[in-house]
Amino acid sequence: MPGPLTLFAVNAVLIISTDDGSRVFAKYYSPPHMPAGQTNYPGANPYPTVKEQKAFEKGLMDKTNKQSNDVILYDNRVVVFKVESDVMLYVVGGADENEILLYNVVLSLRDTLGILFKGATDKRTIVENYDLVALAIDEIVDDGVILETDPVLIASRVSRAPAADVPNMKNIDLSEQGLLNVWEFGKRRLAEGLRQGLQ
Repeated sequence: MPGPLTLFAVNAVLIISTDDGSRVFAKYYSPPHMPAGQTNYPGANPYPTVKEQKAFEKGLMDKTNKQSNDVILYDNRVVVFKVESDVMLYVVGGADENEILLYNVVLSLRDTLGILFKGATDKRTIVENYDLVALAIDEIVDDGVILETDPVLIASRVSRAPAADVPNMKNIDLSEQGLLNVWEFGKRRLAEGLRQGLQ
């Protein structure tokens, strides 16, 4: 009998340094709606403390350091990973999760970081641009639910605004009267659009 249907697929997204095995980025997820009365359920975060998370990450790094495969089963979890320069990108899912789906997530993360950093995805660049990395991961996965896997779209959502557009922002009137003017303009445009649609 199949379990409950859910969109929750990702238990963790990790970026670990290959030099010393240190954590560069780690985000663990738990399902938003836990089954009533159950403490040990599929998809539950088995690593609630930082000590347990670091032990899992160390064991994972030891297991994948010399691997030629991109998908493994570790600690009853499906783990997909990619090596980029001096970091390892990991996506962790439950034992019954679709490996291809998780693999698309790790490829999306790798390609998004490649676009954002113009191919220079390494530990130093990730640490210097930690905000962009966190935003990119949040665009890909939200509370363990996979939202987007198109790297070009994700990179366009999280990249910084071009510097040439910044001076134009100074001319925007954010006073109460300015906002009322914008509201009235929007109402007029909507009314015109509705009238044209009815004709």
